[in-house]
Amino acid sequence: MKPMRVMAVARKEFLHILRDPRSLAMAIAIPMLLLVLFGYALTLDVDNVPLVIWDQSETAASREFLSHFQGSRYFSIRGYLHDYREVEEAVDSGRALVAVIIPKNFAGRIASRGGASVQLIVDGSDSNTATMAAGYADTAAQTFSQNIAVREIRRMGGRAPAAPLEMRPRVWYNADMVSKNYIIPGLIAVIMMVIAALLTSLTVAREWERGTMEQLISTPVKGSELILGKLIPYFIIGMFDVLLAVLVGEFLFQVPLRGNVALLFGMAAIFLAGALSMGMVISIVTKSQLLASQLAMVLTFLPSFLLSGFMYEILNMPTVIQVLTYVIPARYFVSLLKGIYLKGVGLEVLALEAGLLALFGVALTVLAHVKFKKKQV
Repeated sequence: MKPMRVMAVARKEFLHILRDPRSLAMAIAIPMLLLVLFGYALTLDVDNVPLVIWDQSETAASREFLSHFQGSRYFSIRGYLHDYREVEEAVDSGRALVAVIIPKNFAGRIASRGGASVQLIVDGSDSNTATMAAGYADTAAQTFSQNIAVREIRRMGGRAPAAPLEMRPRVWYNADMVSKNYIIPGLIAVIMMVIAALLTSLTVAREWERGTMEQLISTPVKGSELILGKLIPYFIIGMFDVLLAVLVGEFLFQVPLRGNVALLFGMAAIFLAGALSMGMVISIVTKSQLLASQLAMVLTFLPSFLLSGFMYEILNMPTVIQVLTYVIPARYFVSLLKGIYLKGVGLEVLALEAGLLALFGVALTVLAHVKFKKKQV
């Protein structure tokens, strides 16, 4: 392998990128656009759940109970209704996700210590949000009930008993439980996998379609030199994209980066080399830009988004799918990014993921070389 030949191919590819604004936009603008859009739009935090209230009691007791919803950041009161027809209309139209209905005898039941009931209607069409909203409402009701019990004991001259069990939760690594703190690092992995594979999936296929591949094959340039020369420009652009993504996460989304920055970029380089080589293999095999781009999207975006642990916990998947995730390289990069970003750990903890990611990079690079040699024969 001669460096001069590699650099000549790399220079040719750089010139093509600079002369083709679409390639440059795909390489730089699209990753940043996706990161910003997904970063703002994709959130698992359930706040400001739309709530409507039908207070049939209209007493001090019912107002005290409702104050636990009014003062909570988890609920946003959208109106006070007066019958079931209005409640049904609010939930059916999507104006409200939750409805609280307080009966007329609410205050009397509280005063007589007979136990009052409050109806909670939840729109279950979004099961995840509905479950969390019902949990928030249950917590508000339990807090109100405990306050009533403590006041009653004190009124009778007694002393409020200590709770037999007190749990004091302490959240590590993401103390505020903000979803963007773990979405953004995982999002970097998914976007880089998709964009890297898409970029190089067009390179060799473009040469075949334009009839220039035969000319390249007839030159003294070896297959390994051609592949490496074509990978270098996109590798540089990809690492620049990683730098921009880290800066966007740090300054736009305020995602803490607690780990080693050099380790982050080192793992990104290994992952990027594998992803670019994967796109190269697709391009070599298909010889068609349209087919290569479609195949690259199917083989990168869907597995990286669904099976990497970025959005859905792998342990909750069926056993067969869990086994399948081991061949998804984004799984290891997502784990590495979350460990570096949120936990601040190094290779002493992430050595297995780093090793498997390196194996992926080497395997795809070798495969690209082998497949191209076969095409030359």
